[in-house]
Amino acid sequence: MIGVGMVCSSLALLPATGWSQAITYAKDIEPLFKARCTGCHGPASPLIGEFDKDKEKYAKVMKGPRMDSYKLMVEFVNGGEAGAIMRRLDDGKNTKDSKPGNMYQFLGANDEERTKNLQTLKGWVGHWTLKRKAELTAEDRKGFLVPEK
Repeated sequence: MIGVGMVCSSLALLPATGWSQAITYAKDIEPLFKARCTGCHGPASPLIGEFDKDKEKYAKVMKGPRMDSYKLMVEFVNGGEAGAIMRRLDDGKNTKDSKPGNMYQFLGANDEERTKNLQTLKGWVGHWTLKRKAELTAEDRKGFLVPEK
């Protein structure tokens, strides 16, 4: 018979790949954001309040609202702009018309990369919903994970 200690020490020798690891902002989302989004949503972009004052002006110069920190990005998941990031990045599989969000195309250079990056974002958010802030329930909000570290 195999003892518990032997099983546990054997498991410790297994490689970490394939085991589920928590997706965090610092480890997964920030590098993804820097690689795919910072040109339009980085430090040179306006904060959401400023952006909302003249969206057309910023669209002409390819600037969206600034999201280059954990705190700013969480605003678009579960804060003042709750749900916006999910609606913009969705692949269309969650919509009636099957149309992806307007930012989905920027998640990768090809379908495979976009799918992989979307799955990473979904894992970080937890409860992927296309609802707007006013439509979110307490249960919806409980489902948002968004760990920083």
